[in-house]
Amino acid sequence: MLIGVQVAMASLPNIELVSLLVFVYARSFGKDTLYSIYVFAVIEGIIYGFHIWWIMYLYVWTVLYIIAVLTKKTENPIVVALLLGGFGMAFGTLCSIPYFFILGVRGGFAYIASGLTFDIPHAIGNFVLGLILYAPLIKAAKYVAGATAKN
Repeated sequence: MLIGVQVAMASLPNIELVSLLVFVYARSFGKDTLYSIYVFAVIEGIIYGFHIWWIMYLYVWTVLYIIAVLTKKTENPIVVALLLGGFGMAFGTLCSIPYFFILGVRGGFAYIASGLTFDIPHAIGNFVLGLILYAPLIKAAKYVAGATAKN
């Protein structure tokens, strides 16, 4: 599912469903979500090539997983949308970590600054998609999780 929505929405500038799905999966399927995250990252590497961005995928989605788990009691769609929007805004900063090691402090901050034009639509897209789709997706995922647990 993660690969499918990522590829399907690749033509949209930094508007994606992966963040929302990782968030929903983390809240519905718990630690099993980590398998999905790492399989997603490996397949992305196979499709697009392994480079510095791929290292980021190994931890950036795990950060979102942790946020989702730590805020699990929060079901208010507006709060969830704000969390997803905040993650979208922070995405570039999270991705800059390797660049601090490779390019130094100035290079790392330059990476963050140059990415703001990507992070803003990412944040807006995550917020809007989260606001509209979180409630139906979490309901469906919890139903699936419950059905899976019974079998």
